[in-house]
Amino acid sequence: MGKKTLTGMALTATMVFLAACSVNMGEGTESKTPEATKSGVAETAKSGEPAATQPKKVVFWHAMGGANTKVVDQLVADYNASQNKIKVEAVFQGTYDDLLSKLKASMGTNDGPSVVQMYEIGSRFMIDSKAITPMQKFIDADKWDISQLEPNIAGYYTLEGKLYSMPFNTSNPILYYNKDLFKAAGLDPAKPPKTFEELKSAADAITKSGKAVGANFAIYGWFMEQFFANQGAEYVNNGNGRTSIATQSLVNTEPGVKVLTWWKDLIDTKAANNLGRKTDDSKKAFSAGQVGMILESTAALKGLVDSASGKFEVGTSFLPKPADAKEGGVVVGGASLWVMNNRPDDEQQATWDFIKFLTTPKEQAYWHVNTGYFPISKKAYDEDLVKENLKKFPQFQTAIDQLHQTKLNTATQGAVMGVFPEARQVVEGAIEEVLNNKKSPKEALDAAEKEITSKIQIYNKTVK
Repeated sequence: MGKKTLTGMALTATMVFLAACSVNMGEGTESKTPEATKSGVAETAKSGEPAATQPKKVVFWHAMGGANTKVVDQLVADYNASQNKIKVEAVFQGTYDDLLSKLKASMGTNDGPSVVQMYEIGSRFMIDSKAITPMQKFIDADKWDISQLEPNIAGYYTLEGKLYSMPFNTSNPILYYNKDLFKAAGLDPAKPPKTFEELKSAADAITKSGKAVGANFAIYGWFMEQFFANQGAEYVNNGNGRTSIATQSLVNTEPGVKVLTWWKDLIDTKAANNLGRKTDDSKKAFSAGQVGMILESTAALKGLVDSASGKFEVGTSFLPKPADAKEGGVVVGGASLWVMNNRPDDEQQATWDFIKFLTTPKEQAYWHVNTGYFPISKKAYDEDLVKENLKKFPQFQTAIDQLHQTKLNTATQGAVMGVFPEARQVVEGAIEEVLNNKKSPKEALDAAEKEITSKIQIYNKTVK
């Protein structure tokens, strides 16, 4: 993700309850008999042709819009051309939020997909729905070598030693900075800030130069989650919801207060400005040379470098953290692929074959170069396509190094909770209150913790 979650995605207890009522709760109530459906998921024989001779149909629901839709379609076309026993149909379903709503509506019917892309913060819901077959089942049965995956990427989707879904589009946040503005402010463009304190000093210098505002960070809950992980801090209790189900938000603990206090000081001293929640507004201001530093997803790198071409040189650096922070790292964002368990066994097996194809180094290299998302396969970096791309966009080495230097633990694996999309919106509201001088950092985060914890507990009761 690193992709902006749209508002209105809240997983209220009522929605969860309704979804749970329509889900196969693992008791084998769904029919395994293929039949025609309006979604075209099940097999139907062509006129005069035995069904057994037709390729098995796999329907893939995804949320990759814009130029990325074409990349997904090409991956699917490549797979379909590689063999004749399985035919995958990719169906774009809108935003992540739209996709989740459509998936919920399809649960308990034969109208849903064989495999669905779900953003990372929907992981707890997908597991609790009991509507999926864990990826680990296919991995174990096939004796598939899971070590070929990037461990810090697979780690997010692994709970209790089990990989529940296959990582697909993966990103993390990095600091982007304008090297020309650094020079104009008397800063060394080869030495970007690594700490909160260094960033404040650099932002002050850029603002005082009169060339631009020092920095801008979009009000995005994902950044707060990342700042926690980068301090080695957990975002919810019970091992970030990984040793057992999360029951309490920790957003109001010291790491969170430290982040908001620093952020507000940047705004108050004019070292940074506030352009609101839209990450696109932050990117536009950076590309126009109006701000010296922004935080953004690694998936935005190619677009930012291209937009600055001929105007200024883009530099990249690790996500900053307090100078006294504990050892931490970044959490991967994006989405993964989930196999739906109400599909016939042979369809699920066909889906697994498609997923394996997507993980191959060649396909991962193509995916990475054309979208900006990380390859999930370690061997993809050996592909010439990736090597050439790194020569063209050397800034991406920052993202690779940051990912590889992150030590996997419960903090950097990322939090898991059933109301994560809603919690993210609550945190964004708290950040706004602080930056707009309505509440102190501690007051705003205390209120956010109380609201999120209440929603977590309601969700947990509903799931039980």
